[in-house]
Amino acid sequence: MTKKQKKMLIRIIIAAVLMVGLHFVPVDGIIRFVLYMVPYLVIGYDILKKAFKGIMNKQVFDENFLMALATIGAIAVALYENGDYTEAIAVMLFYQIGELFQSYAVGKSRRNISELMDIRPDYANVEVDGNLEQVDPDEVEIGTIIVVQPGEKIPIDGIIEVGNSTLNTSALTGESLPREAGVGDEVISGCINMTGLLKIRTTKNFGESTVSKILDLVENSSSKKSKSENFISKFAKYYTPAVCYSAMALAVIPPIIRMVIMGAPAEWGTWIYRALTFLVISCPCALVISIPLSFFAGIGGASNAGVLVKGSNYLETLSQTKYVVFDKTGTVTQGVFEVTGVHHNTMEEEKLLEYAALAECYSSHPISKSLRKAYGQVIDNSRVSDVEEVGGHGVTATIDGKIVAVGNDKLMEKLGIEYKSCHKVGTIVHVAVDGKYEGHIIISDVIKPTAKAAIKALHRAGVAKLVMLTGDAKNVAKQVADELGIDQVYSELLPGDKVEKVEELLASKGKKEKLAFVGDGINDAPVLRRADIGIAMGALGSDAAIEAADIVLMDDDPLKIAKAIKISRKCLRIVYENMYFAIGIKLICLALGAVGIANMWLAIFADVGVMVIAVLNAIRALFVKNL
Repeated sequence: MTKKQKKMLIRIIIAAVLMVGLHFVPVDGIIRFVLYMVPYLVIGYDILKKAFKGIMNKQVFDENFLMALATIGAIAVALYENGDYTEAIAVMLFYQIGELFQSYAVGKSRRNISELMDIRPDYANVEVDGNLEQVDPDEVEIGTIIVVQPGEKIPIDGIIEVGNSTLNTSALTGESLPREAGVGDEVISGCINMTGLLKIRTTKNFGESTVSKILDLVENSSSKKSKSENFISKFAKYYTPAVCYSAMALAVIPPIIRMVIMGAPAEWGTWIYRALTFLVISCPCALVISIPLSFFAGIGGASNAGVLVKGSNYLETLSQTKYVVFDKTGTVTQGVFEVTGVHHNTMEEEKLLEYAALAECYSSHPISKSLRKAYGQVIDNSRVSDVEEVGGHGVTATIDGKIVAVGNDKLMEKLGIEYKSCHKVGTIVHVAVDGKYEGHIIISDVIKPTAKAAIKALHRAGVAKLVMLTGDAKNVAKQVADELGIDQVYSELLPGDKVEKVEELLASKGKKEKLAFVGDGINDAPVLRRADIGIAMGALGSDAAIEAADIVLMDDDPLKIAKAIKISRKCLRIVYENMYFAIGIKLICLALGAVGIANMWLAIFADVGVMVIAVLNAIRALFVKNL
C-alpha cells in the first residue's frame, strides 16, 4: 500500500469504530448530531472538499458532488425524522472503502505492467582511464564503447566489439528462450546480459534506442482512445446532470401531485429520501473507472506477450479483424536464403558446393552469401583468379586452373552449355567446370518453423480470409501459399501493386470487418498505413516498423498475430461485460429506488459493489499467457 492508501485505511477504521460505538451512547438532540458528525467528517471531509471545489470551478456534476449531496440530504432527513445518522455515515464509509479498493487494484495493475516492462536502464558503464564509470544513458554519444557486465541491462542499441554472451530478451519479446550473441552482432537495449562481459559500440542515442521507443509507445498508448472509451466519456458527461435533475424531480413532483391532485399528505421526507437514494445509486464510478482500466490492462498484458499496441483504439480495431494480409519475405518466411538442395552429376556434392562458393567469394549478393555459408569452410582466395561477373547471369572464374561458371539459365545458354532444368521451386544456380555441366544448387527462402501453425491458429481464431502478397515469382509464391494453407496469393508485385491489392480487398470486405496487414515494417510502410490495422513483424529495433505500424510484434514469430487478436477480443469482451453489467444494475436499482423498494444499503451496493466487481473483472485483461 502507498502512504495515501494507508492513511485512508486508518480513516476508514476510525470512522467505522466511532459509528459502531455511538450506537451504545445514549444521547439525543444536538449532542447526538455533533457526535455523529465526527465520524462523518473523518471519513468524508475530502469528498466534501472536492465537491465544493467542483462547484467553485463550475464543474459540478461528478461523483464527489453526488456523494456529498446524497449524504448531506440523508443527514437533513435524519434531523427532520428520527435522528438516525448511521445511513449517511455508512454511505460515505462504504464509498471510501470502494475507492480504496479501486485505488489499490489500479495501482497493482500499473505496478504489474511496470514490472512487465521494466526494461528502462538506470545507467551505462563507460570505461575512463581503465576504470568503469556509471553515467546517465542520455549522456552517451553515438560511437561510444560501453561495457555491459553479466546481470546488467543493455542500455543502448549497438554492435558487440568484444565478448560473447547469452541474452535474455523476455522483457521485449515475451519469450523465455535466450539467444546467443557475439562479436559483430547487433544488440538492442532492454535485453539482459546473462553470462559474459560485453563491450558494445553504440549506434544510437538513448532517446532513439529500442527501449526508449517501446516505453514511449506503452506510456502514450492511453492517449489514443477507443470508441468504447469515448462513448463512456460522453455518456458520463450527459448522464450525471440527467440523474441529478431526475433526483430533483423525484423529490419535488410526487409530493406536489399528492397535495394538489390527490389531496393526500405530501410526505416530503419519504420522497426526498428516495431522491437521495436515487443519487447514490446513479454514481457512474464503475463505468468511468473500469472501461479505461480494462484497455490499460489489455495493453499491458499484450506488452508482456511481446505485442506492443499503440492505443486502445487499435486494440478495438484488431478485435474485429476478419482479413489478414501477409507480406511473404520476413513474415511467413525467414527472409534468409539457404541452400535447400544440391543435384550433381559425376562430381561430388561437396566439390560442387566448393566450386560455387569459391567462384562467388568476392560477391556480396545474398545468394553468394548463402553458397559460402553452405560450404562452411574458410575461403582461400588465392585459389581464385580471373573473376568476371556477368550482370543478371552469374559469374565466371578460374579456380585451381579450371574455368568455372556459376549462374542461372541465361549464363548457361550464353556459354553454350547444355543444362538440366530442376522441378523444385527456388533459385536455381547452375555450375559448369571447363565447359562441362556438373549440376545445380537450389536456394530458397526458408519458411518459418511456426508459420504453418500460425495460419491454422488464425483460421481457428475466426479470421475469414488469409491473403499473401509478394514480389516473388508465381511458382515460388504458390508453393509457399499451398504449403501453409493460405487462401489467396498475389505474386510478382511491386510495392505500389501491394497498395492497390490492399485497396481492392478493403473495398470488397464488409463495413464492420477489419483488414490487418502484416509486414516487416521497412519495405511495407505504405501498405501498413493503408490497412485498417498495420502489424509489423520481427520489428525489434526497426524505426520504420515502429513508425508505420499500429501494432508491433517484438519478435518474428507469426504465431503472435493470432495471440494478439485473441488478447484484443478478450479485452473487448471484458469491456462490454463491465458496460452491460454496470448499466444494467444501475437501471434496475434506479427503478427500485424511485418506487421506494431500494434503500440506502442497496444504493451502496449499486455504487460501490458494482465498481469493485467491475474493477476485478477489468484486471483479468492483464493475464494473457494461456490465450
